[in-house]
Amino acid sequence: MLETLVQALPANVFAFAYFKRCVTLARQGRPVLLARRVSFGAGLLLLVAAVLPPLATLDDELLASHMVQHLLIADLAALLLVLGVTGPVLQPLLALPVLGRLRVLSNPLVALPLWIANLFVWHVPVLYQAAIHNSAVHALEHACFLGFGIAMWLALLGPLPSPLWFGNWARLVYVMIVRLSGALLANVFIWSGTVFYPDYAAGEAEHGVSALSDQGLAGSIMMIEGSIVTLALFAWIFLRAAAESERRQDLLDFAAAHGLALDESRAARAVAAGRAPALERRLREQAGLVTREQALAADRPRRR
Repeated sequence: MLETLVQALPANVFAFAYFKRCVTLARQGRPVLLARRVSFGAGLLLLVAAVLPPLATLDDELLASHMVQHLLIADLAALLLVLGVTGPVLQPLLALPVLGRLRVLSNPLVALPLWIANLFVWHVPVLYQAAIHNSAVHALEHACFLGFGIAMWLALLGPLPSPLWFGNWARLVYVMIVRLSGALLANVFIWSGTVFYPDYAAGEAEHGVSALSDQGLAGSIMMIEGSIVTLALFAWIFLRAAAESERRQDLLDFAAAHGLALDESRAARAVAAGRAPALERRLREQAGLVTREQALAADRPRRR
């Protein structure tokens, strides 16, 4: 019971801090979109569900149940939490000296290797089985899965600025590496004839499941969940690329119609960096459609 309360504590802290910040931003006229608040709330609910019965009861009895728990925490809850945050929401955290330095974790070249290392290290039998028997190790395991999961998704979907090279093709490769890493581990569980975690033997016997069947089911669950998330991400990247292409062409057409100089590479960089509205306002200023004062006023960031 105590372990459950300790592991549920981060969700309560996240909830208080997040929704307090949302109230502050709403008072400032910068409300967080309802869809983002719903996403963050859903992520918190998944976190709590992962550490409550029945999963919390079965996680030391069946590997498959423990795998579901980890996927809820590391993949789905982390994803929903990241989709729920914005730049203004994170601003107070990033202003802190220590936490501000953690923004480096949102770099794809940092977040991805750390996520992969964390995934495989915690599935080493000695560590994985230690988490079954030791509450502190179990809590640390879950904290690592959540933290590195958030960093991995933050690099792909978060509101912090991405490197210029991290365009749609790079994002596609990023997603593929993430899912190939998970699929590799899942296939090891499915096809290996070796039992990796014998400490589940008592629970598996109690539930009438063989060790290899339990291990194969855990791998199958991991594979199916990863495939669904991957398809959703591929669809998102495709739609993002189509929208960026259309936005880039709109800027080029506007510039051409008003006799303004705008090369395709500049338009592409602006769209990729999320600065298309600012570029359009500057073009409108150059075309004499708005005054400089109006353009500067409109260019002040009001990110949701």
